[in-house]
Amino acid sequence: MNDSLDDWFAREILVHEGALVSFLHRAWPDRAEIHDLRQEAYVRVYEAARKCRPTTPRAFLFTTARHLITDRLRRGRVVSIEPVGDLDALNVLIDEVSPERRLDAHQTLHRLAAAFDRLPPRCREVMWLRRVEELPQKEVAARLGISEKTVEKQVAKGVRLMAGYFYGNGQVRRATRPGVPETEDGTGHGQQHPD
Repeated sequence: MNDSLDDWFAREILVHEGALVSFLHRAWPDRAEIHDLRQEAYVRVYEAARKCRPTTPRAFLFTTARHLITDRLRRGRVVSIEPVGDLDALNVLIDEVSPERRLDAHQTLHRLAAAFDRLPPRCREVMWLRRVEELPQKEVAARLGISEKTVEKQVAKGVRLMAGYFYGNGQVRRATRPGVPETEDGTGHGQQHPD
């Protein structure tokens, strides 16, 4: 590659700083740690890109940030086994799942299922294999008899449509553009008919 790693990083990763910071503000409760989380995500992406540059840099950045948050949450839940003395004196509240949180999770799951069911058939099949069964892109392509690029496009399309359902107007559209019919492989890259 003629492109230096620093140039690639500035062009493909740093341009998403505003979106990354917004994501971290929504996902992480402690505002004082947002700067550190952002920097650590950048370091992880940069180190990974030294070995192999990701094909979808923005998605890789946000996946890295999500994994970083998951790691921090997991570490925060580790309990020390050293004796602490009188446990009753600590006056610690027990973190139970409230009925409201359980209902909210149940409703979110139903919305997710509804969004998933509204995806075009090929897109839904690819999303299931990649995101639920967690098969590698190459294996999904081989299993469905499509190219890896089509798998990548279908995943991106599925994520976009489901995000539109959750954060947009609540509907998943089947065609990608008006006047462009959905093709058999579900890409929406059919030939446009003259008006």
